[in-house]
Amino acid sequence: MKDWIKDITNAASLDDLETIRVAALGKKGEITAAFVSLKDASAEDKPKIAKELNELKQSVQDALVAKKNTLQDVALMEAMQNEKIDVTRYSPKCERGALHPVMQVMDEIIEFFSKRNFSIETGPMVEDDFNNFEALNLPKHHPARDMQDTFYFSDGMLLRTHTSPVQIRTMQKVKPPLRMIAPGTVFRRDFDITHTPMFHQVEGLLVDEKGKVSFANLKHVLEEFLTHMFGDVAVRFRPSFFPFTEPSAEVDISCVFCKGDGCRVCSHTGWLEVLGCGMVDPNVFEAVNYEDVSGYAFGLGVERFAMLLYGIGDLRSLFEGDLRLLEQFS
Repeated sequence: MKDWIKDITNAASLDDLETIRVAALGKKGEITAAFVSLKDASAEDKPKIAKELNELKQSVQDALVAKKNTLQDVALMEAMQNEKIDVTRYSPKCERGALHPVMQVMDEIIEFFSKRNFSIETGPMVEDDFNNFEALNLPKHHPARDMQDTFYFSDGMLLRTHTSPVQIRTMQKVKPPLRMIAPGTVFRRDFDITHTPMFHQVEGLLVDEKGKVSFANLKHVLEEFLTHMFGDVAVRFRPSFFPFTEPSAEVDISCVFCKGDGCRVCSHTGWLEVLGCGMVDPNVFEAVNYEDVSGYAFGLGVERFAMLLYGIGDLRSLFEGDLRLLEQFS
């Protein structure tokens, strides 16, 4: 019988090894045929021949496995050597990365307010009910809680629905006067063309002695801010309701797409809502033990600003990681 072990040892490739395996152990292989012909052996010789064939088959199988592992290791090393990249070599094909458009807008907002002496404050994303709701004049069973679909944990904690809890935490630590913004990630149970479960807000707060802060101060700051972000736009304030401010207002700008003439984006009104604001409700100051003070607060969605600034039609596209969109901001 052929010396299969020698052939296996001399195999130069995995293809050669497979050819040997089929010739020895395949359906029409030599060793397989020897087992078939075992039925023709005499009763005296059959046990001895069967033992020898089984030992041969086992030794061939073991040799095949060992050689296959060796050849695979060699092939892997060759592939790694051929595909190796010399990271020290210069390549002119080096594409520059970029910040995500939402982060670009966030940075621009932060820069505007930091230049006007607003401190940048942060806080935890997992909040308790007091800081997220009750201290903001939203006691349990308050109907305004329905405005925010909240992610709750089993222990009563929750994912913050706005960055206003950062204002509460800051007021608990810092005595007035206070001038701050709170940029960060927030969470609500919404998902459609204009809402995602995770998004970003920037909320602002200014507090000083009673009588030193008025709605006129708030109006001036926001008009300057919106002109900085959107250019030459008209700004209007509409009466609204927020539990944590009184009086409260929604702030609109003239449509950046139709310049106020009316189009599909602005529902043919010529105006786009961009943020909410108001004078801080006295109940909020009472919750943090502030006395004889007045202040204003405002809040905006960063994705909303990014969509308007960059002409993005679907909020969800900002989080899908599509390079065709993101490469436009490099």
